[in-house]
Amino acid sequence: MKDLKRVTKKIIVILLVLFALQSTYFHITGVEASLNEELISTDGGGIFREVALDMKSLPSYSKKTDISASSAVATPKTLDEAIDLSLYEKTNVLATGYTAGVESTGKGPSHPSYGITYSGVKVKRDLYSTIAADLNVFPIGTILYIPEYGYGVVADKGGAIKGNKVDLFYETVEDVYNEWGKKRVDVYVIKRGDGKLTESELTALNEAEEMQVFREQFTKKYKK
Repeated sequence: MKDLKRVTKKIIVILLVLFALQSTYFHITGVEASLNEELISTDGGGIFREVALDMKSLPSYSKKTDISASSAVATPKTLDEAIDLSLYEKTNVLATGYTAGVESTGKGPSHPSYGITYSGVKVKRDLYSTIAADLNVFPIGTILYIPEYGYGVVADKGGAIKGNKVDLFYETVEDVYNEWGKKRVDVYVIKRGDGKLTESELTALNEAEEMQVFREQFTKKYKK
């Protein structure tokens, strides 16, 4: 009887080891093995419970190591390459650059409205930057795509910004001259605004998950 019990115990141990290997294989590869769980479903006079307690010390594996084919999709090199501009209305404009400083707005850092746009949001150079436009052409909140600049959200207006003109925000005068200057360019209307823009809306645009793939390249280019 002892010999039978010993043999039975060995068989159950072997089956449990096979079951553990099957589970590990499934969790790592996602491919289900075909070990029949019914083979180890009986108690065996208490032997199964005894062996099962010993098996609790085996490590468990999660499917965190799974790698799907979709995660290997190459990301676009630049924002200009990522967007299909043929889908959007195109308008040719004269685009200039401006800063929040005296040279552009007549306001210095001590002014209470320094850096505050007509919409009420703060000026920003980011994945979605604040820009100024003729509000009769592009209302507050309008999102434009400007090649070589990126997304611009109309947040401001200017006395000299009339008709098909836009003013692109840059943080310094040097950036205005070195990165843009003054040029005619086709801009693309991604979304027409409704006359309103809030800080939370602008933040949400810049923090959108799908935009973060471009964060590093933007930082390297503009946040030197």
